[in-house]
Amino acid sequence: MPKQQRTMRIEQRSQMAAMQELESRSDDELEAETKHKAAAQAILGYRAAERYDAKAARGHFQRALAAARGPQERAGIRKMADASLALAERRADDLKRATERLGVEAPTKRQLRSLQFLGLIAPPASAGALARIRGILIAIVLVVAVLALGFGIVYGIGSAAGGISVQLAIFYGLLLVVIVLGVVAFVGRRRQKRAQAQRAEQIASRSP
Repeated sequence: MPKQQRTMRIEQRSQMAAMQELESRSDDELEAETKHKAAAQAILGYRAAERYDAKAARGHFQRALAAARGPQERAGIRKMADASLALAERRADDLKRATERLGVEAPTKRQLRSLQFLGLIAPPASAGALARIRGILIAIVLVVAVLALGFGIVYGIGSAAGGISVQLAIFYGLLLVVIVLGVVAFVGRRRQKRAQAQRAEQIASRSP
């Protein structure tokens, strides 16, 4: 095996081991990391992207690239940055392509549709004022529609059971919506954390 290729493989294994070791550390510990600064900043960038903070994610990946020790490490960080920034900026199609280039499992169609929908309701800051106004209007329409659905279900059941006042139907309809949204949010958050943990492990194991 040529010396250059052997050196690149050793560098890749070293970086993979560093990312796996650092993955469990807190953000403060990663910020203070100096020995494997590139890996630490890349992990912080990925975590910022999970919070949809594109500005912070971009800053961390820029620092990771500046601290990278070789072309192989920089290439891996760029691929990780492409996927993370696509997530942070709610660019579903770009996220799919970036994760495929990174060599990890791409998000499912359902996850990509959810990201597209999130991009409509809560667009990134770079999307402009018109997109943010549109997102607010969509959110208002959705809230009204969900509340109307809850009221309709409660009022329909109450009427069939012998009658219910409009005021009580509004109250119990609102209560029903809150309970359902709470359950959906809890289940969805657990699934999201599980998927994020799996994707982070794949990125750590494949990134040079």
